[in-house]
Amino acid sequence: MKLYIKQRIFSFGDKYDVYDADENVVFDVESELFTIGAKLHLYDTQGQELYYIKRKLTFFLAEYEIYNNNDLCATISQEFALFHAKLNVDSVLGNFSIDGDFMTMNYQITKDGQYFGSIFKKWLSWGDSYELDIPDEENAGLLCALVIAIDNCLHNENKS
Repeated sequence: MKLYIKQRIFSFGDKYDVYDADENVVFDVESELFTIGAKLHLYDTQGQELYYIKRKLTFFLAEYEIYNNNDLCATISQEFALFHAKLNVDSVLGNFSIDGDFMTMNYQITKDGQYFGSIFKKWLSWGDSYELDIPDEENAGLLCALVIAIDNCLHNENKS
């Protein structure tokens, strides 16, 4: 399954649309405007919240948490590294490993050693745009939340 995440650039707060290959909206992501630390919500097409992404207040390196119904699913945190980005993903759903080029945002995600998905950033577009390859449709919402958290972790760490 291929999904496409497109950040809306002319909006208040962060907003993303997630499309399938036929350009049908699959998920909608919107941030809360007046919060301390970023908080984004991922909704299905019926407007039901599937996940929310919350930035933890940290002083140096960014850290984000992904929740499903107030249950912590994953924590994405930056680690100090020279000349490249390094992220750590802790999850109650399994151990995630992210390999690839973080500067270009092209990488593969494995969960417990099994392929979980690939993310490719599109460079010549308005706003951030990503193509996701998801082998298991059941993981689509979580993978989208993970990509948006990673995007915010790497590119919005100075915003709150």
